[in-house]
Amino acid sequence: MTRLETWLRQPVDNSALIFFRIAYGFLIFLQAAGSIALGFTRRTFVEAQYTFPMVGFEFLRPLFGPEMYAVFALMSVAALLVMVGAWYRLSLTVFTVLWALTYVMQTESYNNHYYLMVLLCLLLLPTPANAWASVDARRHPEIRSTVCPRWCIAQFVLQTLIVYTYASYAKLYPDWLDGRAITTILTNREKFDTIAWLYDEPWLRTLLIWGGILFDGLIGPLLLWRRTRLLALGLSVFFHLFNSITFRIGVFPYTALALTAFFFPGEEVRRLFFRSKPPVVAVAPPPSAPGAWSRLGLAALAVYFALQVAMPLRYLLYPGMPHWTEDGHRMSWRMMLKVKQGRIRFRVHDPATGESWELDPNTRLNDKQRTRVPTHPDMVWLFAQQLKDEYAAQGRPGVEIYADSQVSLNGRPMAPLIRPDVDLARAEWTFFGPLDWVTLSPDGEGQAATAEPPRP
Repeated sequence: MTRLETWLRQPVDNSALIFFRIAYGFLIFLQAAGSIALGFTRRTFVEAQYTFPMVGFEFLRPLFGPEMYAVFALMSVAALLVMVGAWYRLSLTVFTVLWALTYVMQTESYNNHYYLMVLLCLLLLPTPANAWASVDARRHPEIRSTVCPRWCIAQFVLQTLIVYTYASYAKLYPDWLDGRAITTILTNREKFDTIAWLYDEPWLRTLLIWGGILFDGLIGPLLLWRRTRLLALGLSVFFHLFNSITFRIGVFPYTALALTAFFFPGEEVRRLFFRSKPPVVAVAPPPSAPGAWSRLGLAALAVYFALQVAMPLRYLLYPGMPHWTEDGHRMSWRMMLKVKQGRIRFRVHDPATGESWELDPNTRLNDKQRTRVPTHPDMVWLFAQQLKDEYAAQGRPGVEIYADSQVSLNGRPMAPLIRPDVDLARAEWTFFGPLDWVTLSPDGEGQAATAEPPRP
């Protein structure tokens, strides 16, 4: 442990860290500003009649409204300040807090890339990434430095390896291996006219199946080994640009490319991007005995990475298929692995009056919500809870709410996702166990109860 601590605290060339701050600052600016320009803020936070925060964060609903334009504008400014290194930690803290809030405030547009943005901001915060090529270093020359502790570099390398490794592992499931998943994904993707013919070629689908597994599984070791590093960089550029064009996944491919800088020696990054920056000739070793704050920081990193390793495996604690039930699916690097399509209607019964009626949620949801609500149990449950509150405000406090859901996973025949005999108005949500009102399999397994709810 002493040797590891000494190695992590050893000063090294900080060029990769400086480069990443600039590149990542620009990318998160594009993400925040693009959310306004492309209508994401308007559709998700301003015009939505119903909202779907992560369960447990329902108290954030009052923040929805036109004020969210100001939130994303503030994030855009903060991101630009991060990029130029002005009031670096304050700017990055503002962006991190606001982005984390918007991340948990909505699930209809959830993807792992938004989660990764939160993690990268948290990792970047304690680092001296403003020590060079920054407004802060110009205003305060005493912070200027050409080195940083090795842990500032190593943490990004480890985070990248975790993402790629679990992305490869997640593809080792039947629907990916037999081509069902990729066929459904390509069929449901908007295609560029000039290359549309490619998507129907069997060889391309085989290439995507095995290329995805091998790239995610091997790119980390290839980047770590000096002799294959340039090959790995070339493969990364091709892979991520193809994904950017084909799957339209925002800034993630370019973030992944920016992270490759941490795998190269700092001197090589310096020669390529910061030629005026003095080379690091000799660096004094760190003090033999780390201080209490240093030990605490390294301990925090150890806990953080232990959680990062454990979180993607939590699906093993739940019955059923995670792609169907969504248990353990989020924050697990299960990226672009499935297509779920479905429809849902709600049946409402008021025991006090004996009245029953059907409710079509499509009349109350926006386009994105119409595709997501039927296929995600948490969104079904949140919609039912909002309906319960709505009817209670109308003087119907005891209504029962049942869901008739039909969902298809990766092109399979439709099957119920939500048990139709369970009153969702009174169904409980549990964070540490399976939901007994969610069926376990798209093929009919685990659908213990299919009886109709009581009717007057």
